[in-house]
Amino acid sequence: MTTPTPKILVLTPRTASIELAGTTARDRLDTPLRFVLSADGTTVTDGMLDRPVLTLENLVPDTAYTLAIETAPDLPIATPTEPAFIDITDYDASEAAENNAPAFAAAIAAAPDGATLYVPPGIWRTAPVFLKSRINLWLPEGAIVTGLADRSVYPILDAFTPDGREQASWEGVPANCYASLITAIDADHVTISGKGTLDGAGAESDWWSWPKETRDNARRPRTIFANRCTHFAMAGITVRNSPSWTIHPIDCASLTFADLRIENPPNSPNTDGLNPESSTDVEIVGVRFSVGDDCIAIKAGKIWPDGTVPAPTRNVSVRHCHMERGHGGLVIGSEMSGSVTDVTIENCTMIDTDRGLRIKTRRGRGGKVARIAMRNCLLDGVRTAFVVNAHYFCDPDGKSDAVQNRAPAPVTDKTPHIVDISFTDIEARNVHHALVYVLGLAEAPVTGLTVSDVAVSFAPEAVADVPDMALGLPAMRHAETRFENTTDPQISGITRIAAPRAGQESA
Repeated sequence: MTTPTPKILVLTPRTASIELAGTTARDRLDTPLRFVLSADGTTVTDGMLDRPVLTLENLVPDTAYTLAIETAPDLPIATPTEPAFIDITDYDASEAAENNAPAFAAAIAAAPDGATLYVPPGIWRTAPVFLKSRINLWLPEGAIVTGLADRSVYPILDAFTPDGREQASWEGVPANCYASLITAIDADHVTISGKGTLDGAGAESDWWSWPKETRDNARRPRTIFANRCTHFAMAGITVRNSPSWTIHPIDCASLTFADLRIENPPNSPNTDGLNPESSTDVEIVGVRFSVGDDCIAIKAGKIWPDGTVPAPTRNVSVRHCHMERGHGGLVIGSEMSGSVTDVTIENCTMIDTDRGLRIKTRRGRGGKVARIAMRNCLLDGVRTAFVVNAHYFCDPDGKSDAVQNRAPAPVTDKTPHIVDISFTDIEARNVHHALVYVLGLAEAPVTGLTVSDVAVSFAPEAVADVPDMALGLPAMRHAETRFENTTDPQISGITRIAAPRAGQESA
């Protein structure tokens, strides 16, 4: 048996986020472990670790630390040097100010490469803040950066830059959008860390009252938007109250999201938690979600009106996350025209989400969803645990005969393909509608599907309903597995259990 070993996920001069790698614990450890952080043999801080991730702050730059976690090997942590410590209050930021955007802009402009941009504890109201390369934004515990209710202070990002590159996006295609509270474009080595909070002010403005519309020919902002960024990381902070999608990186590479809390009201429209799109090498570790739409939605855009196919999303690892109350736990699509491949979801917990693992697409998307694996996850109170739906009724024509007809259509470059999907070593408690529901295309059946070693119980209070969003689906209650247009699915080891709700002892 492999001994869990701590490893550094995100490191700045002032903060560190650590994963207890190799543990099979889900979002919480079975037994809390004592940890001690020391420097030169002197204890700096200590405590009990009850989750597989840990964020430390108030570190000193250019210092050698040792993190000792009970039963695990010691981890040396050497904080980087800090070329400058930039406090926003030195640039006229004030809790009394109506808009601290000018202070943020001045502080960022003054920051040399590798500097720490420090936001002290307090409530800091601001219009969108634009980050640049090689900067560490530190929000310590008690620091709250909040957006403004007045959308007239939000710049509008044009869909394209003057040289023709995509600058802003809405649901998979270029579109004018309001700038986000934190916006980073063409930036590298950007870190946002600490135990503070970013508040998107969704409830304070009217953003949620026009979810599918525009104002001044622009779509709603996110809370964090990153475009064409590399080595972009977020660790430790809480992100809440988003105007639309909460965190949206697009066309990015080398992304890390560790030990975050992402919180939006359940009735807030389209407030997905974390939506990596057309991005590669993504780690999502120890993130806690409670949102108004999908917790994680992995995307690769839609074919643009001019025929451009977006870049793919590939190499995504999701570990030790807690996903609560969203429409879906881990969702792929429906924007997937550039293809989504090589995604692993392991050691996660999903509570009261409408679906657990959900793959959704439709005719006209093209692209491929391939090599997706979910394993060692607990799903409790989920309506349908595992869904594949190639007749998803999105977009204005989503309910048209061309999308919904179950007869074979001609195979073209706009036919989506779904291959090599596995759902293994799963405990699915209190399922309502179906354990597994797969609806492929007649002209492009789902292939390489594996469901194995799944323990399931069904919710006694369940009311029959459709398992996903497509026309003509039957209402289901306590269904085990249903397949349509699926080639030779490999099904084994499904067992019925009697199980309590999450947080109680197993029966």
